[in-house]
Amino acid sequence: MVPLDKLAWARGDRSYFQAQMSEEEDCSSSCLKDCNCWAASYDQNSMICTKQQPPLRYAKRIQGNEEVPSLKFFKVRNLNLNNVSSEPVPEILGTINSSRLLVTKQFYIRVLKYKRLLEIGDLGLNEEVALRRFSYTELKRATNGFKQELGKGSFGAVYKGVLYKAGRCRRFIAVKRLEKLVEDGEREFQAEVRAIGKTHHRNLVRLLGFCAEGPKRLLVYEYMSNGSLGKLLFGDERLPDWDERVRIALDIARGILYLHEECEAPIIHCDIKPQNILMDEFWTAKISDFGLAKLLMPDQTRTFTGVRGTRGYLAPEWNKNTPITVKADIYSYGIVLLETVCCRRNLDVNVSEPNEILLSGWAYKCFVAGEVHKLVHWEEVDKNVVENMVKVALWCIQDEPVLRPSMKSVVLMLEGVTDVPVPPCPTSNSM
Repeated sequence: MVPLDKLAWARGDRSYFQAQMSEEEDCSSSCLKDCNCWAASYDQNSMICTKQQPPLRYAKRIQGNEEVPSLKFFKVRNLNLNNVSSEPVPEILGTINSSRLLVTKQFYIRVLKYKRLLEIGDLGLNEEVALRRFSYTELKRATNGFKQELGKGSFGAVYKGVLYKAGRCRRFIAVKRLEKLVEDGEREFQAEVRAIGKTHHRNLVRLLGFCAEGPKRLLVYEYMSNGSLGKLLFGDERLPDWDERVRIALDIARGILYLHEECEAPIIHCDIKPQNILMDEFWTAKISDFGLAKLLMPDQTRTFTGVRGTRGYLAPEWNKNTPITVKADIYSYGIVLLETVCCRRNLDVNVSEPNEILLSGWAYKCFVAGEVHKLVHWEEVDKNVVENMVKVALWCIQDEPVLRPSMKSVVLMLEGVTDVPVPPCPTSNSM
């Protein structure tokens, strides 16, 4: 770690970690052991340590005698600098007040290396299209014998794990042990998993690798530190405020849009629900379990109704002998959107009035009566914005798939780019 003083981050580079530490050395050491950390800052007054991820773009040198209470640390490799080219480095870092940031030769090397990694698409954990293949022993060790279970669903249990690099740097992971797989063999399993691995979007949980040894099938994902949207909306902790919920609704919509229209081949999720929406350290919503339906036996995802999906979020066509299209995901998203707006489950018997038990039916009645404020009675929000989001949700949960909008239209309506027409009444409600 190389220390630099009289240096300050400017707007544009946000820290992903903050914690109080007693010594500068503790802050420097914490960054050194963290694979995601490339630079750290230690405030000597508040004793707060912050960490930065790449790209490191905006910083400024403090001029004159102005005091800077923080010390910056940059992670560099142990290189023989005598063999390094002395050619001038192109403009890499942003500047403020037209003053070029002066950094050490080691830091230039670090930045150049990062640029080369971006060009070849290899960030050190085989995160390109060729996923990393783990051994079962590796994952058993990483999860300490599958000790800490994060959750369990129709696909199997998920465990928290940690990967160490060079014995120091670490990265948290989520390991999913798949159960009751389709017996197509290892080659077919790998083909499906690699197809999932080609999906890259900020609102999808990233698949890092897999394990296929004998009958054992495991998937390795990025770890999502803030749990699921279900826990956030229906748990005992603080409810997300209105602006957070609007952002989350858009995050989910953009993730589904990518699956439906921007992948090489469209992916129907089949199980959109709050429990499958995970929150990262920045509270960005990301969709999990996409593309996994093809990996399972037909009866594995059957819940109550004999079809794939989860009761309460199923489109009516699941109960009919009709083809399933991306519009089934649109229906599920409409239910999730209503739950996100109202911070309650679609089916809730613990309500004050009987007509409020089924949220989708109650939401339509409130909309027709011009009383959408009742859906969010505990907070002051713009009635027009609430009404627009409710209208979008009501369009999504129409019985006939042809009446439901595409996810592209949903995103445009939520962003306010296009107007939301008045929806007809959803004639039935899937439970």
